[in-house]
Amino acid sequence: MTALLNPRKIYMLKLYSEAGVLLVSIIVLVKLAIDVSQLRIDSSTGKPYIEEAPLKISDIDRMAIEEAVRIKEKHGGRITSISALTWPPFTKRISEAEMPLREVLAMGIDEAILIADEKLLQADTKTTASVITAVIKKLGGADLIIAGEGTIDGFSGVVGARVAAGLNIPLITYARKVELKGNIIIAERDLEDYIEAVETTIPAVVTVTREINVPRLPTLLQIRMAIKKPLRKITLQEIEVEVEPKIKPFTIEGVKIRRKNIMIEGKTPEELTENLIKKLVDEGVIAPKR
Repeated sequence: MTALLNPRKIYMLKLYSEAGVLLVSIIVLVKLAIDVSQLRIDSSTGKPYIEEAPLKISDIDRMAIEEAVRIKEKHGGRITSISALTWPPFTKRISEAEMPLREVLAMGIDEAILIADEKLLQADTKTTASVITAVIKKLGGADLIIAGEGTIDGFSGVVGARVAAGLNIPLITYARKVELKGNIIIAERDLEDYIEAVETTIPAVVTVTREINVPRLPTLLQIRMAIKKPLRKITLQEIEVEVEPKIKPFTIEGVKIRRKNIMIEGKTPEELTENLIKKLVDEGVIAPKR
């Protein structure tokens, strides 16, 4: 099935040619997420040590970066990443953000922008999307904005959609394949039980799935060159945005698991099985056979 997203609006294209080569301006949204694999829980209180868990590039955003690099390799142009710092404590995180953003640059991004302001800590998706949208407008827009379908820490899956709405441009979600032909972007959307083929004109926002590609590892030369690439840190005042985050976390606790240590006894395997089933029925784990 082929569908045209938002066909009523005609967009002014920002593609341009230089020496016969098509150049594309691309923005990648990169979440500096909590590394949940290194998140520890206080056994006495059940609360996670969030402030001690390091930041990392959100997993699916790596695919978004790789896809942007592949498009640039084919069509030329420039790639900028935009990240919003939302995890406290502010002083620690703003320093810690340097390493993952340098990794982003090593992966092929030309310039990284970090929106860092204490008012953004614990920001909700609406607030995060609004400041990202403001930065994109300050940059003059882009031909293509790419993001992961969700992030490993929140996985709301709505920031890309909110950015598209804020910019009033088409949105393609859950893309597992993307192809740019002139001013038309063609994508395959993964909708679990079937694949949907869609196309629209650019500028547009595309959110990608894990299946779209396998990100390459940066070479030693790319890692060394990343040190010289621009990494800008900007505040809300610089982009002239006022925010009022809606999320006010009151408590965060890990899942508590307690074993009952019940011993099932029986002289034969059949008796053991019967006693186990009886116990599971008594506990309400399974329903008795009628």
